[in-house]
Amino acid sequence: MARNWCLTEIPWFTRRRACTIRITVTDVVSPSYFIVIAAVELGFFAREGVDVEFVLPPSDASRALREGEIDLYGASPYVGLMAFPDWQGGKLLCALSQGAYWVLAVRADLGAVRGDFSVLRGLRLLSGRGPSLALARLLKAIGMDLKRDGVQIVAPPWPPDPGANLARQGARAISEDVADGFWGNALRAEYAVRNKLATVLADIRHGDGPSESRHFTFPALVASDQFVQQHQGAAAASVRAIVKTQRALKADPSLASHAAKRLFPREEAMMIAELVGRDAAFYDATISKEAVFGAIRFAHDVGLITRSINYEDVVVETFRPLWRM
Repeated sequence: MARNWCLTEIPWFTRRRACTIRITVTDVVSPSYFIVIAAVELGFFAREGVDVEFVLPPSDASRALREGEIDLYGASPYVGLMAFPDWQGGKLLCALSQGAYWVLAVRADLGAVRGDFSVLRGLRLLSGRGPSLALARLLKAIGMDLKRDGVQIVAPPWPPDPGANLARQGARAISEDVADGFWGNALRAEYAVRNKLATVLADIRHGDGPSESRHFTFPALVASDQFVQQHQGAAAASVRAIVKTQRALKADPSLASHAAKRLFPREEAMMIAELVGRDAAFYDATISKEAVFGAIRFAHDVGLITRSINYEDVVVETFRPLWRM
């Protein structure tokens, strides 16, 4: 097991061990990005001969990836674009799971019926900076206008959680009357539902909402071109570690409970195995052209792309055989 000094206040990027890959994720307490954590904690990277250090996401992880302070980043393609504008300088190595993974939930006392988006009129919806791009695009796709329908997208008003735990933000926003609903990962929704604060209005990955919304994004492993060129063997081994982790969790979701022990709060750790089992069908490393072009269309619609982008601009195609090994 790698040392965990990186989880302290010590500036980890100044203390890199020789030949150690530094990896992080956009959202630590998330069923989709959990694949990365499980690959580290269950030893799949180590079995592929990769010395890897999981670090909590720095305040500007895109900059850290671009400047080499981290080597691998579990993130959405639109986050990759924030690190590498127009996909110049970085690539996706493999998918961590398939499809847009966001859930839209509203406060329980509204008595909302799943799929009835009319309930959103006049509501305040909590969303982080990056995901709010997709929330605004979803609202447009279902025919809602923020101004006309009185929908407000509000940012979390609290400082970042020191353990990078976003799973309680939705419940907190409703309980503190910061928002009437929220847009977040499945664990955030599950936490609020179990605490009787929210009901799920739409789970995009599981078929709610317009079909185009399922292709807004997907969780992927992102690296700089420089890293892949200089450490192609380690990059390929990292893909193999992800694929084997996906297969292991699909076969036995209970492994997730063990993998979550070190980084997850106790309550969230007790939920993760159920959510992994629920999403197991989406654990596939393949990056299809449909997924890439859907993500490109989304990025174009929200103004993150300024030139024509092709599949090979986004994906390390030499790793394709590893996705189905």
